[in-house]
Amino acid sequence: MYWISLHQILLLLIIMQNANSGKVCSKGAFNSCAECIVSGPNCAWCKKLNFTKTGEQEAVRCDTQENLKTRGCSETEIISPKNIQQATQKKPLTSSSSGSSDPVQIMPQEVKLELRPDMPETIELKFKRAEGYPVDLYYLMDLSYSMRDDLERVKSLGSEIVRVLQEITGGKGKARIGFGSFVDKTVLPFTNTNKEKLKWPCQDQNVQCQPPFGYKHVLSLTSEHQKFNDMVSKQFISGNLDSPEGGLDAMMQVSACEGRIGWGNSTRLLVLATDDGFHMAGDGKLAAILDPNDEKCHLDRENLYTKSNLLDYPSVGQLAMMLDKSNIQPIFAVTENVKSVYTELQKMIPKSAVGVLSGNSDNVVKLIKDAYSSLSSSVIVTHDTLPDTLSVAYKSNCPGGDKPGEEGICDKVGIGQEVTFYVQVTAKECIKPVSFNVGPRGFTEKMRVTVTTRCECECDDPPMKDNPHCNGKGQVKCGTCSCEEGYLGQRCKCSAGQRDEEQLRRECRKDNGTECEGRGDCVCGVCQCHETEGGKTYYGTHCECDDEHCHKYKSLLCGGNGRCRCGKCECNPEYEGNACHCKKSNEQCKTGQTVCNGRGTCQCDQCQCSRGYKEPMCLTCPGCTVPCQKFGNCIECLAFAEGPFQKNCSQACPTTKVKVVDRLTLSTEAKKCEVKDSKNCWMDFTMEELQGFDNYSVEVLREQRCPEPPNIVAIVAGSVAGVALIGLLILLIIKALIYIKDAKEWKNFQNEKKKSKWTNADNPLFKEATTTVANPTFSGE
Repeated sequence: MYWISLHQILLLLIIMQNANSGKVCSKGAFNSCAECIVSGPNCAWCKKLNFTKTGEQEAVRCDTQENLKTRGCSETEIISPKNIQQATQKKPLTSSSSGSSDPVQIMPQEVKLELRPDMPETIELKFKRAEGYPVDLYYLMDLSYSMRDDLERVKSLGSEIVRVLQEITGGKGKARIGFGSFVDKTVLPFTNTNKEKLKWPCQDQNVQCQPPFGYKHVLSLTSEHQKFNDMVSKQFISGNLDSPEGGLDAMMQVSACEGRIGWGNSTRLLVLATDDGFHMAGDGKLAAILDPNDEKCHLDRENLYTKSNLLDYPSVGQLAMMLDKSNIQPIFAVTENVKSVYTELQKMIPKSAVGVLSGNSDNVVKLIKDAYSSLSSSVIVTHDTLPDTLSVAYKSNCPGGDKPGEEGICDKVGIGQEVTFYVQVTAKECIKPVSFNVGPRGFTEKMRVTVTTRCECECDDPPMKDNPHCNGKGQVKCGTCSCEEGYLGQRCKCSAGQRDEEQLRRECRKDNGTECEGRGDCVCGVCQCHETEGGKTYYGTHCECDDEHCHKYKSLLCGGNGRCRCGKCECNPEYEGNACHCKKSNEQCKTGQTVCNGRGTCQCDQCQCSRGYKEPMCLTCPGCTVPCQKFGNCIECLAFAEGPFQKNCSQACPTTKVKVVDRLTLSTEAKKCEVKDSKNCWMDFTMEELQGFDNYSVEVLREQRCPEPPNIVAIVAGSVAGVALIGLLILLIIKALIYIKDAKEWKNFQNEKKKSKWTNADNPLFKEATTTVANPTFSGE
């Protein structure tokens, strides 16, 4: 009774949530019932004749049902299609496997949905683990040289593994077992390509050894455990060069070669036994292997992987997708030294498990048993890849399953226990029929869901040719006229020949721009819009709108959390942002009770600052200068009751708080300023910014610094002294120039004098001016 009550309550809550969420109909230029119902899940169309008043557009017929009723449209005249769900259960749920028939673990097996765009529909999917559900186990073993002891132990494990598988499925299960092996690509640098080494890669010459290979399928799935022992006993160890092995290559082939392996309608387990790491996509480039893995089966007649040396290793993502597609649950049976590596790999591959092997694989049976129990008790419901136009969310009646998620998860589900998942499917727009599978991972049983959309109105209008309501030029469809060719308008009264062509074309131009914005044809003064690239139609009076060119987030239009309307995202009530990419909140934007310090807006719980202020809280503005000069008049007015704002001080300066002090208090937030007032005196003050824009707390120094009057005597004396000094300087310069000139001429004269030459001969005609007469009688004594 508890389980029944719980999922009845959950289903009721989901229905109520869908019914009451967002009772709003977006307004737009909708000229038909089909355009209206596609515009939103809460939009309805009134098909009542003469519902529109003179001058009103047909778009007024599109509104919520409540508003239409208020305006006089009766219940029978309102068109608002609902979702339709048809579930088919071909077989009832079974508790155990009986006879040759396979147990049925999910209900329903097939669902057909007719969905109105943006109107979610919930499918109730029941799952019940059946006792004795068949199990297929494929043992994939690393045969590199270091695994030789483990191979000897595995050769005798077939019957024991089958026994344990039958035991854990309740003794009624059909357990099958298969075997495959791998080493690595047989090219350098992964394998020694010396001819002798390719024949005998093992280090010990006394052991049986086989040539290296990429992957070999040895035994298809069989219930004959002795055949498993026989085939495995024929296997020998091999070898390669580097430590990582080609395990991912082998796992990809096991997943892709579904028919060759023999996978059935069963729980599919793939046990990978190895003592080393693995190569992945990109490693093949070391051997000049550039072609990526193609995710296809390439086994020859001898069950050898033929393209091992031609295709690169698969990526982890490729392998995870292929395993999920094939419903295979991998169990990594590895040694302690690589447990951490495979634990990280497990996180990237859904429904996988990791176990630690003992030195010679003695504990492999117990490891498989524990891993199977863990994997089978965890039920994860998911779906195939979907187009962007569909979304699927899950809830369940399991603990913690009341919150919607991308997967439905129930843990610790026992055999025979029934759990319920609520699968909510939403079509975001009108689409062609789409089918996809929903079901638990690791199980081949799936629920087939086929989705079509309800994008047309069923108005049941009686056929009437040349309806008088449409001026005899059309028929009534859902309350509006569908006009004959050549006629337009609400009542088909418009013909292209009744007005001049230029006048009609002007009506199709927005702001004298391009006719119908280049997205439609102008017919009788009305734009008939073309289809968009995505198959929808442009709309609006001038075809200016479309619903395909909005911001994207994670490759989803409007982040998948809103609708694109006329180039802008209309976000769901709890989301915001230009791409509806974040939930509404302003908790991280608040300082006290103020958001972003009053200098910005809070979007996506982050401040979007204005005027150059910086995130995160719009506290600082690195490029802003302190507006000392700008607030000078206000400070003069508020502090000293002077200046230009003296008469209307409080009105002119409402955001400035001034305090006159005898000594300025300097703080890290306050900035010091000095500004001249109207009397040419300096005002000293500090400005500290408050929350918001242009809000300041100002401390003004009471004493102003006014300049002293000029000293006339000093000015005159200085001027006279300056003139005298300049005159004296001029005279000195003139005297210096004359001296330099005379010195130069004297030097030239001296040089010329040195160059002159005079003769030493006496002139015979020359007589001296004096005559000397000697007295002969004179004696000097």
